[in-house]
Amino acid sequence: MNDQLKGLILTALGVAFVVPDSLFVRVIAADALTIAFWRLLNAGALIALGLLVWQGVAPFRAVMRTGWPGVIYGAGTGLSGAMFVLAVDNTSVANVVFIIASMPVFAMIFSRVFLKEPITRRMLLTIAAVAVGLSIIAYGSGETEGASLKGDLMALSVSAMFAGGLTAARRLRHVSMVAAVPFAYVVVALLILPLAAPLSVGAGQVPLLALHAGFIALSSIFLALGPRFITSAEVALLVLGESVFAPLLVWWLLAENPGPWAVSGGAVVLGALFVSNAVVLMRQRRQRRRG
Repeated sequence: MNDQLKGLILTALGVAFVVPDSLFVRVIAADALTIAFWRLLNAGALIALGLLVWQGVAPFRAVMRTGWPGVIYGAGTGLSGAMFVLAVDNTSVANVVFIIASMPVFAMIFSRVFLKEPITRRMLLTIAAVAVGLSIIAYGSGETEGASLKGDLMALSVSAMFAGGLTAARRLRHVSMVAAVPFAYVVVALLILPLAAPLSVGAGQVPLLALHAGFIALSSIFLALGPRFITSAEVALLVLGESVFAPLLVWWLLAENPGPWAVSGGAVVLGALFVSNAVVLMRQRRQRRRG
């Protein structure tokens, strides 16, 4: 198996395992902060265990030496994980995943502000189109059952926080940040513990909590491994699959209709990001042929 195919398979598996994330949040019978606590604590423990078994303590020591960029990456990763659950609890799943798909736009802006990277015409057009799509989704939140502007803003904060973490991680290209994920998850889980009620979860919910954590852990591992073998544009195109399949899965199993506004706005957001990343991918392939 060549590296290209290996990267595509690993990344696709990472996307597949994260698709049911919002479904688990919907079906687990507990309040949002309690679900967030167990999601972060269990997934963090599983990822840490996997790293210890396969690589020992070296990855954790490397992450501990990353300084403020590592702290920012951890904060973005952990806090966005908790806020995701709150967003799903306060608005429709379709709104959440379509809004979170805007993360590359925040990454472009943060890279310009903090890393002094130029913003090209393609990036500006993408940002403008995504802004239109998000406006459509926000406008429809008052019309769609189960959707709310409050939850939409929470989803937008997920996008911004995670993009901020990824931007900080770009200063640490020489270090694998996979080991930072369990640190971040466990620390944020402990921070929200006073607001959660972890022991209130019934015994019948324990298998769901364990399965939820397993899916998140596997997704985190596959999405960390896949991009090592394929380009960021290819990764971005595959990750868009979550925004397509997650609301369809919830609609199919729980009859949660995303509504016309979310579908329309989401189509604008996903379409803009798809075209933008497809253009980058085609340019990269042309350059490789010339080289």
